[in-house]
Amino acid sequence: MTVWRGPADTTTFRFSDSGDLFKIPDTPIPAWLGAVLFGGVPLALGVLALTRPLTGRVKPLAISAVVLCGILGFLVWCGTAQADTTIDLTGLLANTLFLAIPLILGAMAGIVSERSGVINVAIEGQMLASAFMAAMVATLVGSLLVGVLGALVTGALVGALLAVFAIRYLVNQVVLGVVINLLVLGLTNYLYSSLMQTDANTFNNPKVFQPIAIPVLSDIPVLGRLLFTANLLVYATYVVVTLVHVLLFHSRWGLRTRAVGEHPKAADTLGIKVNRLRFTNSLWAGALAGMAGAYLSIGSVGEFGANMTAGRGFIALAAVIFGRWTPIGSVGAAMLFAFCTALRTLLSIIGTPVSIPSEVLSMLPYLVTIIVVAGVVGRVRPPAADGIPYTKS
Repeated sequence: MTVWRGPADTTTFRFSDSGDLFKIPDTPIPAWLGAVLFGGVPLALGVLALTRPLTGRVKPLAISAVVLCGILGFLVWCGTAQADTTIDLTGLLANTLFLAIPLILGAMAGIVSERSGVINVAIEGQMLASAFMAAMVATLVGSLLVGVLGALVTGALVGALLAVFAIRYLVNQVVLGVVINLLVLGLTNYLYSSLMQTDANTFNNPKVFQPIAIPVLSDIPVLGRLLFTANLLVYATYVVVTLVHVLLFHSRWGLRTRAVGEHPKAADTLGIKVNRLRFTNSLWAGALAGMAGAYLSIGSVGEFGANMTAGRGFIALAAVIFGRWTPIGSVGAAMLFAFCTALRTLLSIIGTPVSIPSEVLSMLPYLVTIIVVAGVVGRVRPPAADGIPYTKS
């Protein structure tokens, strides 16, 4: 960090806005101090791991500390590229959260579907179809809420298409998901070019959900701007994640869903209608992916664009795997992938001491996704019956 740093000696981190209840002062960190702090902690943990294996809860905490130090150290290094560089950490985290919302909702869709035994590669197609429908319906009707409803129904319909062919006709679920994605991509591209581009005011001119600041809470430094100054779909995502977690692990539906995904024959013996539950969960999963699509078009951009999902459905699926098919773990994975995108945007603004081509920065989120998934494949266990059709004998 000190050898390859830029012309500046320090990087300043900002945590507060002028309207916060109390102000956290800007924190300048010299490059040498950043090297000592953010390089010394991982080094010490590495030595500790060599002398004493890290087990239990200590291991994930140690890994988190190493990752955090690596990120902060990298930011300090990048900040030396130009003099008087100030990095708004709260803004970086808020941007990360907003970029993570469609990934989180897509991951929840994947969990609901795959926990019951249906591989949902079609998250991408569900999100794209719903983003299109949300923009069109919101424009035609003049209501954002009706646009969201249209997105939920569209996502559920694509989920029903997946369920019919996967459950009733026993089509290979991975191949089926890819085919659905290609079908939706071609259909939305055609409708976009034939309708939305020719008459955008009629078909592709929706309003966008505006941020709603929660009184008092929104004025808390860091957390206020991060969690409590957002639009309606972001707040709805908080509720969705909580409900999926609670219902999956603390309800009768969750117990049956996990049973169907792990051992459908045993579940059938106990009187659970396996395929009916799988079909229903596929509809719910499609609706959740539909909410993600609505966020893309009318929750953040305010219009539909061709292929605007840009692979987010696949990244959401990667978050499901990295998060071990749990809601909390998948949220963490989605935040990690979104942070890479937010970091790419930040680096394009402040630069780096060593020139990095913009094409490489654009690859960053996808490169991290590949590395993470490659690292966990074989180390995590999916639901035992995931992707295996069930035929009652």
